[in-house]
Amino acid sequence: MTSQESISNLQRIISNQQFAVTMELTLPDSPDPTQVINTALEIAPYADALNLTDSTSAVPHFSSLAAATLLIQNKIEPVMQISCRDRNRIAIQGDILGSQAIGVRNILCVTGDGVQSGDHPEAKPVFDFDSTSLISTINHMKNTNTFLSGREFSPSLKLFTGGAVNPFAPPFDFRPLRVLKKYQAGASFFQSQFCFDIERLKTFMGQVEDLSNGNVPPILVGVGPIRSARVAKWMSANVPGVYIPSKVIDRIDSYPRKEQSKVGKEICIEIVNELKEMRNIAGIHIMAYRWESAAIEIVQQSSLDKQARQVD
Repeated sequence: MTSQESISNLQRIISNQQFAVTMELTLPDSPDPTQVINTALEIAPYADALNLTDSTSAVPHFSSLAAATLLIQNKIEPVMQISCRDRNRIAIQGDILGSQAIGVRNILCVTGDGVQSGDHPEAKPVFDFDSTSLISTINHMKNTNTFLSGREFSPSLKLFTGGAVNPFAPPFDFRPLRVLKKYQAGASFFQSQFCFDIERLKTFMGQVEDLSNGNVPPILVGVGPIRSARVAKWMSANVPGVYIPSKVIDRIDSYPRKEQSKVGKEICIEIVNELKEMRNIAGIHIMAYRWESAAIEIVQQSSLDKQARQVD
């Protein structure tokens, strides 16, 4: 697809083989839209699109669909995440139509963390879809103008659909196959879990290249700063799919507590600079939970463009 045909800024960046930058916007535990808008306006100049999580870690937060509405009203491009954990296929298909109506053009499909990892362990998990079948459903709706039931709708959907990938969690040989399965189901881009292990990523990317006969799907590698060694240890133990090598934790831990956040940012910047030079890496996805100033510093102090490419 050419840049003239791109339906979103993010798709245009990726199609033009520019190094894409997305950032995760932390959604609040509040119905007040001010925090969402102010934070989005602060970080948007440094990203091509902002990800809006869907009750990440199985904890309720401000709605990703409502947040997408606020961003679009302020001329900021969202990547709206849809989790399979909380809604069945009826609700999800309705949300897909609703998101299109408000101007969402990028959707990231995720299976969702299990309810036991959140603060409502008594909640009923749905999982009518997994992420691959959700991608396939969106692709079906785009191509046929019908719901899964066969009932028609119009006009057509214009969506740039993405999937999540985790090269850093076992079974390692399964991960490249899962990327290709999602790609074949209709995913046009991927965002990964946090990368703190470049060598593991290189192995994964080589496997994807081999399996795809050189037709590597666009992958934005997840990166993020770490505030302290204690936070790094907690993330490794408690955040599903996150792997932080002991050498990274030890490096942070070798500094006094008040200096550890600076070291955490430095490590992230080093990783970004390495990713920028790697082949087949389409961009990065910055996740700086409630630390948006650090995300901006990472863009400014790395080899990335000093400002990214949001469009009006």
